[in-house]
Amino acid sequence: MTSETTATAAATPAANGHGETHPPASFAALTLGAIGVVYGDIGTSPLYALRESVVAAVGANNPASEQVVLGILSLIIWALILVVTVKYIVILLRADNNGEGGTLALMALANRAVGGSAVLLLLGIISGALFYGDAIITPALSVLSAIEGLKLATPALEPYVVPLTALILVALFAAQSRGTAKVAAFFGPITLIWFIALVAAGIPHIVQNPRVLLAFNPLHGMSFLLTHGVVGFITLGAVFLVVTGAEALYADLGHFGKRPIRAAWLCVALPALTINYLGQGALVLADPKAIENPFFLLYPEWALLPMIALATAATVIASQAVITGAYSITQQAIQLGLFPRLEIRHTSELIGQIYMPKVNTLLLIGVLLLVGLFRSSSALASAYGIAVTGTMVVTAMMAFVVIWKVWRWSMVAAAVIIAPLLALDLTFLSANLLKVFEGGWVPLALGSVVMLLMYTWRRGSRLLFEKSRKLEFPLADLVAMLEKRPPQRVPGTAVFLTSDPQSAPTALMHSLKHYKVLHEKNVILTIETVPTPRIDDSERVRLEEISATFSKVTLRFGFMESPNVPKALAIARKLGWQFDIMSTSFFLSRRALKPAAHSGMPRWQDHLFIGLSRSANDATDYFQIPTGRVVEVGTQVTI
Repeated sequence: MTSETTATAAATPAANGHGETHPPASFAALTLGAIGVVYGDIGTSPLYALRESVVAAVGANNPASEQVVLGILSLIIWALILVVTVKYIVILLRADNNGEGGTLALMALANRAVGGSAVLLLLGIISGALFYGDAIITPALSVLSAIEGLKLATPALEPYVVPLTALILVALFAAQSRGTAKVAAFFGPITLIWFIALVAAGIPHIVQNPRVLLAFNPLHGMSFLLTHGVVGFITLGAVFLVVTGAEALYADLGHFGKRPIRAAWLCVALPALTINYLGQGALVLADPKAIENPFFLLYPEWALLPMIALATAATVIASQAVITGAYSITQQAIQLGLFPRLEIRHTSELIGQIYMPKVNTLLLIGVLLLVGLFRSSSALASAYGIAVTGTMVVTAMMAFVVIWKVWRWSMVAAAVIIAPLLALDLTFLSANLLKVFEGGWVPLALGSVVMLLMYTWRRGSRLLFEKSRKLEFPLADLVAMLEKRPPQRVPGTAVFLTSDPQSAPTALMHSLKHYKVLHEKNVILTIETVPTPRIDDSERVRLEEISATFSKVTLRFGFMESPNVPKALAIARKLGWQFDIMSTSFFLSRRALKPAAHSGMPRWQDHLFIGLSRSANDATDYFQIPTGRVVEVGTQVTI
């Protein structure tokens, strides 16, 4: 899972790595925040991971031998060590893009290092698209696996598991509009209690059967794979469930920093998870029937209901992280030109605390469909691994480019570091691909749809830009004509938004055509997204005088920032541009798109692009321009 932007009130970073400072937070507070936000997903994997692994190896109603249990435990332990600790904690946390992490941030970093690459862009699109599969499956699987504990308390509650899960998920998504800043303060403490409960349940069973400690020997895992052939390979797909959520380590780098994330993993999450998995293994060896639900059966009967409540809280936290991550990766995709503009609401002054209504609604629909379609965590587990393994494979590929080009290691040295980890990721991906017909088609289908949407939007936008540019008049020539024979002037400042500062904006041409007047001061405004997460205010504005009455202003925003035009223009005052926002008019061109007879895309893709453009949020709202100061000029364009 990738949780791109969940930050806690108690865990605001002291600095974001690029000059912007935030209220200082102690190392302990940052570590506690990381426990709740970063490890919420991977911390709830014990609810289902060992159960699914053993069932994959021996079947639903068959007892597991000591060899099988030790082999699976060994695979689990070494997956946590190699995938999470080595790949993410040791290597990827060093590959930050101006203090930020995540697959799209890594893509931007690698792309910048090689001067632009279509292959790297494609890898970024693939990883971003697969994330949405993860974002829909995680809440459904996590909450469903927690509520299923009610069946152990009393079988009479079994018919209510799915409706109760749906009710909790609806409440969770309904609460998103309020923002996570207030509830996030509880994430760390609740998750810390969860990890303590994992340890408390595992230790007594390990003491009763200390032979499970032999699982630390990797030979048990290798022996299991060699002796079980195809079954062992299939089991690997279930074992991978223990590392789902590892992407959050890298994604939340900008919010917590390397040291707190590393400390939270090495001192809390890794020991607690290892102890609990060993405890579950010891329980299964002592009582083969416990494989039905080894996690909840670790606890005495009196603790069952409290643990179900705690598990539900922990899974809601895990779901919250991935939901917020979906908002963030969508925001990044918009800024990188992969999606149309969508409404973004800032729910807090904290960076990353945003809410996107359309994304929230689509996620809720998808989650409820999955719960209704699969109706059990075991069925959903088959659909889970493909999205995450696909993202991890892409991350490893882009990490190779960063180590080679950004860190300036030799190609051989970069390959020595990444090749074994990539081989491991590919092995896990291959094992999960065997589950395509059992549910793995869900993230693949969803990812394919998202990739198609991203590709269509990017391709259509490029074709539209090229077509519009051919029809536009060079700005320098227009300004020279207007200065030589100026039309009637009116007081105030006119700001014309355009994506191409070399050509006269369509809104300016139509304004001259219909109104036949020109403002005293005219600004050609271009908003530029740079391939870094955020930029300092000192680099925000570029001002260029064209003539006595015309000037160019370029506002630069990082791909993780929400453009705020009035706030950025206020910075321009320090550069000598004096203006009053209340006497300034913003001219925007609103284009009505129609399919052309001959286009650079198939007709169905033309209609898809037009549909996406109509779903885009109004530029006035997106750029946070005062609505009372906006003049929109309509034009019709064929695409």
